[in-house]
Amino acid sequence: MLPSSEPVRVTIPRIGVDADIVPVATDENGALEVPPLDHPEMVGWYRRGPTPGEAGNAVLVGHVDTLRGPAVFFDLGRLRPGDTVEVTRTDGRVAVFSVDGVGAYPKERFPTERVYGGGAEARLRLITCGGRFNPRIGSYPDNIVVFATAAR
Repeated sequence: MLPSSEPVRVTIPRIGVDADIVPVATDENGALEVPPLDHPEMVGWYRRGPTPGEAGNAVLVGHVDTLRGPAVFFDLGRLRPGDTVEVTRTDGRVAVFSVDGVGAYPKERFPTERVYGGGAEARLRLITCGGRFNPRIGSYPDNIVVFATAAR
């Protein structure tokens, strides 16, 4: 387990992600904020939760796409158990996680406790949108969630 230190970069070799991380919070409705759409290559870290490598569930969020094309987490659903996620922190350490599984959840049945819940282990949750884009409402009906546990 690592002490608290803000994340600055995430690397996911299997899907070619190497992205800067910015802190995000929740909006006035309690929904998790995401990086601005004009920066679809960035990943957000939920700053009110643990930092990657600390005990508990650290949460990273990124866009799946924009009007211009694929975004940082476009291929997130392709991750498989055993794949590696590395998070570089401001203290220079790299928290390494191994993917346990990937799930797709309708937004109205989002697994909030499984994503944000605490625990003694250092875990990571990666979130993006999923399903078929609904142009009528301008969003996706589902979320893709990757569940990972600290590898070392």
